[in-house]
Amino acid sequence: MASFRKRSGGWRAEVVKRGVRESQTFPTKAQAQAWATQREAEILAGVPGHSAGVSSSLSDALKRYKEEVSPTKAGQRWEEVRLDKLDNDLEFAGERIGDVTADQIAEWRDARLKKVASPTVRREMTLLSSVFEIAKREWRWCATNPVREVKRPSNARPRDRRIQPEEERKLLDRLGYVEGAKPETLQQELAYAFLIAIETAMRQGEILGLTKATTHLAKRYVRLDATKNGDSRDVPLSLRAVGLLQLMLDAAGDRQNLFRLKSASADAMFRKVRDELEIVDLHFHDTRHEATTRLARKLDVLDLARMTGHRDPRSLMVYYNATATEVAGRLD
Repeated sequence: MASFRKRSGGWRAEVVKRGVRESQTFPTKAQAQAWATQREAEILAGVPGHSAGVSSSLSDALKRYKEEVSPTKAGQRWEEVRLDKLDNDLEFAGERIGDVTADQIAEWRDARLKKVASPTVRREMTLLSSVFEIAKREWRWCATNPVREVKRPSNARPRDRRIQPEEERKLLDRLGYVEGAKPETLQQELAYAFLIAIETAMRQGEILGLTKATTHLAKRYVRLDATKNGDSRDVPLSLRAVGLLQLMLDAAGDRQNLFRLKSASADAMFRKVRDELEIVDLHFHDTRHEATTRLARKLDVLDLARMTGHRDPRSLMVYYNATATEVAGRLD
């Protein structure tokens, strides 16, 4: 049974019959229905020239990438969300992937830049390019990658947001943090995650994914098996971090995961509390900037890069945001 979806550029028809999936976009629904009826009949009759490798659409590629490639990545959930959005929003998603042009990609890029920031468009273009690349190299669905022919918007200036002591105090108070007390509520768990992030430069997801098996307090490190860049790493712990994690272990009881809090809930909770306190332009990820800057006073560049998980020490400069006054204080 064919399906039809209204798009800003017309009507998209999708046919799935005997293992063959094809789709195209037409100016009117009547044309889409006529094409779908004809294609279903042709597929049943075994008409040649409509194999998946020849007539698969960009939408087919987005779906297949989501099913086969995304599950192999650490950021599977967010990538799947972006793939679904591309499939729904791209006016040319129903066209044969081999027919998509660089001009169409450029037009979409320009339209997106009117709605979202350039780093977001860059990420979307990178993902779309990956879909075209695997469709070209492995699936043989297209001969070129049109995304490569389109200039990507420049990256915005890296964030240099530091966390002020007063902001830290307000956040902890609002989350119900009590020094030396085991966390009982999810808000208190968020406070612990926030403090551990400042001590270790770990990402929020890495912290919330900690388990008893990956936490080695006697040897003062935690093991991260899945990180953003795909590498595993051991993160050394300060005495402060050891104390915080010990309280999390005590609170976990028989539970293997140290935290009950999940990333999606943590993001929403942090934004809500931040906005209630009228703290401007602070993200949880800014703890990584704060931690890296503080740790740079204690560690050399190579040790710091190993701790934060940066393969190239030069990329530390994105997160190192010491003020001139702080640097001057170390000159005397």
